[in-house]
Amino acid sequence: MIKKILFLFLFTIVVLGQNPQSLEDSIYHIVDGYVKQPTLEGLVKLNQMDRHFWNDKKIKTKDELLAIVILNCNKGYYESQFGKNRDATESYEKAWELFQKNKLSNYDIVEFCLKPLGNLYTIQGDYDNAENIIKQYYYSATKEKNLGQKIAAILNLSNVYQSAGKNDMAIDLLRKTIQTEKLSKTQKGIFVTNLANNYLLNYKKSLVTQEKHSSDFKKIEGTYLYAIQLLQLDKAQSETLGNCYRNLASLYVQEHHYDKANAYFAEAKKLFLASANKDSRKLAKLYYEEALLLFEQQKIKEASVLIQSVFKTLLPKYSNAKNILPNQASLYADTVLLDAFDLQAAIFSLENQPKNALKSYALSFYIEDLFANLLIFENSKIITQTRVRNRTEKCIALYDELFKKEKKQSYIETAFQLAEKTKSTVLKDYLLNNITASRAEKLHLEQIQNWSVEIAKEQQKGEAADISKINEAIKNQNELVLSLKKIESEKNPKKASEINIENLFTKLNAEGVMLLSYFSGTEKTYCFTFENNTISLNSFNNDKETTGNIWKFIDYFKDSDAILKDVKGYNHSGKVVYDLLQLSKQTDNKKLLIIPDGLLNFLSFEALITKETATTNFAKMHYLVQDYAIGYNNSVAFYLNEVEAEKPRKMVLGIFPVFEKTDYALSFSKNEMASIKRNFEGQFFENQKATFDNFKNNASSYSILHLSTHASSGDLVSPASIKFYDQEVLYPELYSLNINPDLVVLSACETGIGKLYKSEGAMSIARGFQFAGARNLLFSLWKVNDFTTSVFMDYFYQYCQKGTSYLEANHKAKLDFLNNKTISNAKKSPYYWSAFVYYGGVESGEESFNYVYLIFGFIAVIGLLLVFTRFRKWKKFKKS
Repeated sequence: MIKKILFLFLFTIVVLGQNPQSLEDSIYHIVDGYVKQPTLEGLVKLNQMDRHFWNDKKIKTKDELLAIVILNCNKGYYESQFGKNRDATESYEKAWELFQKNKLSNYDIVEFCLKPLGNLYTIQGDYDNAENIIKQYYYSATKEKNLGQKIAAILNLSNVYQSAGKNDMAIDLLRKTIQTEKLSKTQKGIFVTNLANNYLLNYKKSLVTQEKHSSDFKKIEGTYLYAIQLLQLDKAQSETLGNCYRNLASLYVQEHHYDKANAYFAEAKKLFLASANKDSRKLAKLYYEEALLLFEQQKIKEASVLIQSVFKTLLPKYSNAKNILPNQASLYADTVLLDAFDLQAAIFSLENQPKNALKSYALSFYIEDLFANLLIFENSKIITQTRVRNRTEKCIALYDELFKKEKKQSYIETAFQLAEKTKSTVLKDYLLNNITASRAEKLHLEQIQNWSVEIAKEQQKGEAADISKINEAIKNQNELVLSLKKIESEKNPKKASEINIENLFTKLNAEGVMLLSYFSGTEKTYCFTFENNTISLNSFNNDKETTGNIWKFIDYFKDSDAILKDVKGYNHSGKVVYDLLQLSKQTDNKKLLIIPDGLLNFLSFEALITKETATTNFAKMHYLVQDYAIGYNNSVAFYLNEVEAEKPRKMVLGIFPVFEKTDYALSFSKNEMASIKRNFEGQFFENQKATFDNFKNNASSYSILHLSTHASSGDLVSPASIKFYDQEVLYPELYSLNINPDLVVLSACETGIGKLYKSEGAMSIARGFQFAGARNLLFSLWKVNDFTTSVFMDYFYQYCQKGTSYLEANHKAKLDFLNNKTISNAKKSPYYWSAFVYYGGVESGEESFNYVYLIFGFIAVIGLLLVFTRFRKWKKFKKS
């Protein structure tokens, strides 16, 4: 203890360089000294002071706490300047937490902490945290009528939407502000610049989808020129003005007008070099953008030199003496570095150096992983995966090229591993980390999710939403996020391991399964086919015609009449898509496992046409379901890592709200319930008893959960939801359910449909149950018919009762439906029988033993024994 006191005393004298003084004064002295001469090495003193503050266990005054808040805000600022964004984020988070927790005042926490913290979150791709922080100080500024901070909040929020790809939301927000707020000429110029930026991003998206219009180009150019007109007299806005010229250069590059693009970029470069604010990151970004401009003009050598300038600027120890690419150990999470590696990879590709290109992409993936470790919210993780997938597509193309040249199977295997890494990454990580998560972590995640649901439900009210209620929820959520980050910083998050190819083939062969894993990119869709102990890779272009053909087939299921009105067209469309997806039968396997991606998540493969005919008799058409028992999964990892759980006694928990005497009554739902009761024991809640609480309180005790109700796929504002008798439940509310069922059956409309992300699939009700731990699910891809669903479910449960596997039960139920002569031809349309898809294990079932046959067999054996015994006695009698 004496040594500790002596250390603190010496620290004050030696480190602070003066006589002992109050703790508060010591902090300000250190901060003032550092600000006069900020260096990377000098940050050590600020960190020492911070540790010293907390090592001293005496109760701190509010003035002392405020002093350490100010120290951390300054520390965060300079850490950010020196490219240490992760350290900066932690410093600002610590400052904000202390300021809130201790209810401090007399410091502009918005200006010096929340604004830069929100910007850092945006840079790191943590868009949900960024949005929450900004909305919090927007609410505060609105309440206090602080127009300056309110305008800054709106501007920063538009930047978050822009970075997260929500360009239309950004445009709406900026337009509304320009029209309703009293902005100065400069403020208006900044807002118009941001508006043009989002127009430009939408324009670039339209180039990919081949939906661009010349009027869009003129609108974007005119908006930037108007912004320049508003800003050109304000010398303080040279950076924003420069951004206008940079983006005009980018706009002209899209049209291959390089002379004009070069002229605009030269103007931007001149403004940047003349400005006083030239930190290393902004300089590196300028080098990168110039390199990109040169690359577009095929000036490869000049572009490569500028990429090396990016590395030299951001990585102090970088040397290109031996290798253009930096050492991985020197890298950190930075988007400019990320972009530079991607561009360097593209340069290597053009120079016909595919292996070096793959090395450069590997460094990009490494930085991407650093970003991923910073994220808490599901939405931010999913958006980040979009960037990962674009890079993955390029890598798959390179591995395919190498395979065709060198015929090495290892290239296809590596390409598959990369594609697999992008499949349901958020879901996989959640389930993996949930195994080792502490009780505190799980509680934090559950509460964060609950607040997200509260925010979503309030926002659904539109103009009637209670802003103060949303703000309070955001505040509570922010506090939980900061607390959770502290807990998670003390442990290493688990990451999903690579697929063991040998084990995968062993499992596929044992179960008689052919596996197709799709990867939907921007330019192509790739298909990895696993059969006969070999992986093959095929692809098709994602051009307008191909995408149109897939959509045309999906659109046949938008309502019950679409197929009936055009049977011939459906027959043709189903065959076109079947051929496109390269599904022709080349194996003796009877089971087909599909890992869909992109649009294919919405497609019922069972209903594809294998042979086109002129018949209008639906039972006589040639469907893929007649060739295979078809199952689906989100990821090959889920299939391979299935744990063969102890087979529980099958007991059903049934939820049947029925909604009698309402406009949305499910009259055949009772038939469905009666059918299940004939086959299985269990507990069945109907009408008023089919509440969410009754479901939650009983779900953990049953092996099969069956919900026969209404559901919605959601829209741009509302998430997917499912109805219980007493309330509508959003899909994220299902994440924290305490369940471990063998099967979840969602006998409701669109339970597998929701907002689509290529990396994760649909944000659907089914996803909610997967997060909760459901391994096997049966759910629908479109609005289902009440009567035909009850018939299908009757067949399905009859097979389940016999011990048939869920995969086979689903398959046989569909065939029985088609062969049922009591069902009309119209009701045998694929719309009615192919809606339900099965996601989960494909192992063989345990056929129920027929005790009647056992008894007859036993009697027969006894009879034979008696006959034989009497025969032997007769022979002995005859001999005697």
